[in-house]
Amino acid sequence: MASSVNKAILIGNLGRDPEIRYLASGQPVASFSIATTEVFNDRNGSRQERTEWHNIVVWGKQAELCNQYLKKGRQVYIEGRISNRQYEAKDGSGKRYRSEIVAQRVQFLGGRGGPGGDMMDEPRDMPGGLDMPPPPEDEDIPF
Repeated sequence: MASSVNKAILIGNLGRDPEIRYLASGQPVASFSIATTEVFNDRNGSRQERTEWHNIVVWGKQAELCNQYLKKGRQVYIEGRISNRQYEAKDGSGKRYRSEIVAQRVQFLGGRGGPGGDMMDEPRDMPGGLDMPPPPEDEDIPF
């Protein structure tokens, strides 16, 4: 039996176009955010919506494909692990903390006329699932 599990599964819409960068090694890394919305009734029976924003990081060939096909508003399925890291603020004001989902699987959702435009008719699995090489150390991350 596994001693621990770190897995996140999200379906949401991109809040911005992916931003791709390349490490000194040439390895691509893309980042973007997605929104998930929960709809519920409060104690008074009124319908409420709560939107959560999630920072997504994608490595390797998947990063390049996300950059090529995903656009703001497009619906996407993300499967990955939760990562928390700390870094120094650029303005020197101290440590900052960031939570993100490091994607291991990305699937484009929606089709023609659906969220995100007409890039593909069917959902598309991205290559490089669980056999992806581990991402570089946090110090190598350019953002």
